[in-house]
Amino acid sequence: MSTLSFRNRSGETVAMPSYAATDAKNSFGKLMQAAARKGAVAITRHNAPEAVLLSIEQYQALVDAGSQKLDDLSQEFDSLLAQMQTPKTRRGARTAFNAAPSALGKAAVSQARKRG
Repeated sequence: MSTLSFRNRSGETVAMPSYAATDAKNSFGKLMQAAARKGAVAITRHNAPEAVLLSIEQYQALVDAGSQKLDDLSQEFDSLLAQMQTPKTRRGARTAFNAAPSALGKAAVSQARKRG
């Protein structure tokens, strides 16, 4: 079995202790103490990792990291949306939606030639 590792909330890559599922079942208190001390422990079945028990601190760090990314994406989306709400972009969108297919084709060819 390979040694598992994970990046703790301090950003360090650390080895993750492993416990067989039977040992985890029979000594859950010991498993919880190890998770609290180390940040995470792996639970294996037939020498293959099957689950991970995280300390509350490690779990919270994962939740907070995901929330921060979501907040960053929401702010970026709001900023891009605000940029698209100008009178000029509204006129452009209205013109594009009302344009005939042949006009759209000509505009696309024209833009492609400018960039090429």
